[in-house]
Amino acid sequence: MTRPLLRDLYAALAAALLVTAAVLVGRHIQHSHHTLFVNWPPLLATWAPHVGPGTPAALLVAAAVVAYGPALAGRLPWRALLATAWATAAAWIASLALIDGWQRGIAGRLTTPHEYLQVIARFDDIPATLRDFTHHILLESPDNWPAHVAGHPPAATLTFVLLDRIGLRGGGWAGVWCIAVGATACVAVLVAVRALASENLARRAAPFLVLAPAAVWMGTSADAYFAAVAAWAVAMLALAVTGRSLWWAAAAGLLFGLTCYLSYGLTLVALIGAAVLLLGRRRVRERPVLLVALLAGLTVVPTAFTLAGFDWWEAYRLLVTRYYQGVGGIRPYGYWVWANLACAVLITGLATAPGLRRTGATVLLRRRTEPPEHVRLALLVSAALLALLAADLSGMSKAETERIWLPFAVWLLPACAFLTRPRAWLAAQAVLALLLNHLLRTGW
Repeated sequence: MTRPLLRDLYAALAAALLVTAAVLVGRHIQHSHHTLFVNWPPLLATWAPHVGPGTPAALLVAAAVVAYGPALAGRLPWRALLATAWATAAAWIASLALIDGWQRGIAGRLTTPHEYLQVIARFDDIPATLRDFTHHILLESPDNWPAHVAGHPPAATLTFVLLDRIGLRGGGWAGVWCIAVGATACVAVLVAVRALASENLARRAAPFLVLAPAAVWMGTSADAYFAAVAAWAVAMLALAVTGRSLWWAAAAGLLFGLTCYLSYGLTLVALIGAAVLLLGRRRVRERPVLLVALLAGLTVVPTAFTLAGFDWWEAYRLLVTRYYQGVGGIRPYGYWVWANLACAVLITGLATAPGLRRTGATVLLRRRTEPPEHVRLALLVSAALLALLAADLSGMSKAETERIWLPFAVWLLPACAFLTRPRAWLAAQAVLALLLNHLLRTGW
């Protein structure tokens, strides 16, 4: 066994030990003090071994990607690879969700009391609701919003309101929307990696993006949709700074603005965007109008919501108050600040740990000797890791990060392009996802 492979195994073992510690310590805290508010820490889940209608399909997709994924990713024409990646990712997400059945796995997820579909009727007059939105965030306010509506800017809820308006009503259509759009996140990451690093690295990363354990939650929460919007914002910016049209920069700004009005925490995606600008700095210096187009696009969504009467900063201030009014004020920061990282291991898989080890070695130790495309990919992944750590230290992500951090997790997965023996690591990813979905009833 080579020394780099041995170090990879040590990194995976360290990640597994982190998860084990989070489970054992979390169970003790929850049993003794009941302050975690999760039944199977560090995940919002319940121990309930089961199989379901999605089991055969999930096993089939996993086996196919492990057996043929690396070879197909290497030889398919680029556009065919992107289409195949989306279709396979959607199949993987849907099959995992259907292990819990159609109603519990997909159709019923966004109709629970704390979810967006509960308030569709309150958006009959959208402008009036936007003007009044902040008056219902705090728990003591009249007709306070359900947790997820209060916890996000109104673009999140408006998405499902608009789906309802065009006839795509109910949890089934909402779930299908999140799966179909969420699955495009892997395509966006591939586009960005190809533009900023190399096509070869993008192809090597493709099977890991498709078969990510994050799919367990991408089929069950709106955060998959948020992740896709954020990923496309970064991808379009990557296209803009690598010599493409100004329209890509404007589109990137538009989607960055929308991202901030889907989730307050996704303002941290700006760190990934900053890395893209750093990697494309020569092109930006040659064409500073790219920044003008980016900023012009960035103002569109905030301006529209502000003119409609929604105050983002006031809403965020009230949300922080509400967060600490609820279980967020009780959950212990001292546990979650490191247990959240165990959740990150579970959504990105054991393969990502050695991938990040190699990323760190590339950036810190071998920057001058590594191929330039390796360094560029390592810097992009490092920016995503920095954004995730900032979210962690903020204290506003105590628990439930298996869904909240999906937009950051998808940018850690390209680190797996640095790994040797991809089929073995893909198998580990698939086994983890299948075990999670078959042994636990996840809350999302």
